[in-house]
Formats: sequence, C-alpha cells, structure tokens
Amino acid sequence: MDLDFQVREFRESDEAAARELVLEGLGERFGFIDATLNPDLHTIAAHYPHQGHLFLVAESGAGLIGTTGLVFEASDRARLVRVSVDRSARRCGVARALLARATERASVRGVLELRVATQPEWEDAVAFYRAEGFGPYDRDPVDVHLRRFLTAPGSVRPPGPRTDRSVDPILPEEAP
Repeated sequence: MDLDFQVREFRESDEAAARELVLEGLGERFGFIDATLNPDLHTIAAHYPHQGHLFLVAESGAGLIGTTGLVFEASDRARLVRVSVDRSARRCGVARALLARATERASVRGVLELRVATQPEWEDAVAFYRAEGFGPYDRDPVDVHLRRFLTAPGSVRPPGPRTDRSVDPILPEEAP
C-alpha cells in the first residue's frame, strides 16, 4: 500500500495528536492506557525540543500517523523513544522513514551509537530494529536493549551492528 506522508519536526500544535497516537499504540501493546505512566507525553515540547532533544512526526493528509523521539544521552550517543505508528499506516514505511530522519539528525550531531529498548515479546518491533541494523547489547527484566553504530564523518566503518557475542544477551528466538 502506497501512503503519501512527510516526516517533520514536532510543533507544539502537534501535542494532543502526538500524545494520543503514542498512547493508542501503548494501549494496543499493553491492553490498557495509563497516561500517568507517561509524563513526558503531557508536555512533549518541554520534554524533548525544549531540552535539546528531537521529536519527529510523520504526517499524511489525514493527520499524524507516526512519532519518534531522539534523546541525546551523551555527545556521541542517543536513544530512540516513543516510536509509534498509527495502525492504519503500518507496513507502509513510516517507521523506517522516521528512523532514517532520526539517524540523519543524530549523525549530524556527531552521534556514533543509536540505542533503543523494546520488550522482547513485541516480536515485530524487535524484528524491525534487527532488520534496520540494530543488535542486542543488554537485557533487563522488562526490555531488550539494542544498538546500532553509525558511521562517523570520514570513517570507513559501515553503519550497522557491531556485536560481541560475549556481551550480547540471547533473545528468545536465538536460544539454543
């Protein structure tokens, strides 16, 4: 299915629609929505752009169809957060376009390592990140943590996962 959309930076006028989109996605995943567990969504502008982070949206003629945040954790490391795509726009390249724009913006700021965390039971999300070059590097009781190394300007190392199996956790589908 072809979908006409654009990826752009978040505007304060996107606040309600972006919050609703992310919460709906969380509701699909968890079976309920508890907005109190997500205080950053009450004031996206204050939590992301006003603190030097990035928040992107994907917009079609019907309105917002995707979001992602990029939190700059260190001068060379950033974390993807709030990656969400409206159910009607899934499998149309929206998440890939959001990731591409976030990666481009991270690279411009000198980020060499892009991280993301997701629940291992969310197999479609894990598969998406793995297909986009992310590899696991840690796991906690809730999430699997994945990362992708970006090419530094002037570097010859290609982008993609750099994994050391001695520190990579085994995901359920990789278990012997």
